[in-house]
Amino acid sequence: MSKPDKFAGRFEFLEHTADVYVRAHGKNMEEAYENAALSMFETMTDTTKIAQAQEETLEVEAEDQYALLYSWLEALLVKFETENMLYSKFQITSWKETADIFKIKAKIWGEKYDPKKHPQKVGVKAITYHLMVIIREPDRVILEFILDI
Repeated sequence: MSKPDKFAGRFEFLEHTADVYVRAHGKNMEEAYENAALSMFETMTDTTKIAQAQEETLEVEAEDQYALLYSWLEALLVKFETENMLYSKFQITSWKETADIFKIKAKIWGEKYDPKKHPQKVGVKAITYHLMVIIREPDRVILEFILDI
């Protein structure tokens, strides 16, 4: 009997030859973005070992929904690379869409990377637009994207 997947319904990893191909799910865009962020950090380490010790606010804006997804994940990756921070909880607190701009505000929780506590899986080098898909239905959202490793 297989053990239940702790991330079932939140995200899954799809087949890809060289990189990490993710499909994140949510009942709305905010939840899908939160699960997309979680999937990226789960690619890097075991997110259940990341304490939600430090709360921060993150704002991202872009010209369209694809650029917003890219910018959201990239902003989190830059925080990891420049501040050595890992995150395991995400809450989109504000979502704004106009003809000219897409903007989100989020609370993120995490802690400094500690190699003794956080097992290293694979390093994420970048987010890509390749094969990026955003499916918005009345009762669910699916985000697909590739993490360059």
